Amino acid sequence: MAAVVISKNTELATKVIDMLKTCYDPEIPVDIWELGLIYEININESDEVLIRMTLTSPSCPVAETLPPEVEKKVAELEGVKSCKIDLTFDPPWEKEMMSEVAQLELGFM
Repeated sequence: MAAVVISKNTELATKVIDMLKTCYDPEIPVDIWELGLIYEININESDEVLIRMTLTSPSCPVAETLPPEVEKKVAELEGVKSCKIDLTFDPPWEKEMMSEVAQLELGFM
């Protein structure tokens, strides 16, 4: 499942995706973008970013730290006015949501 990107500012959307690729679940050596943890990136005309994301499970040990890290990193990007994270578990994350890159890296292919 690929993330949905809603933005007229493709340059800023690319910067946000590049920043997401620097965020990792410390237990998994693959970034959260390739893991499929990002469901949606919505950048409005005021360059406010809303990211709908999930975790590998509701009891994930990084539930308290990963979403705030993502929010902080994206909010600090040049051109981003603000960033908010909408954490959801609907639909629940499944390993099939990972990119082929992640599946290869983790030995699922």
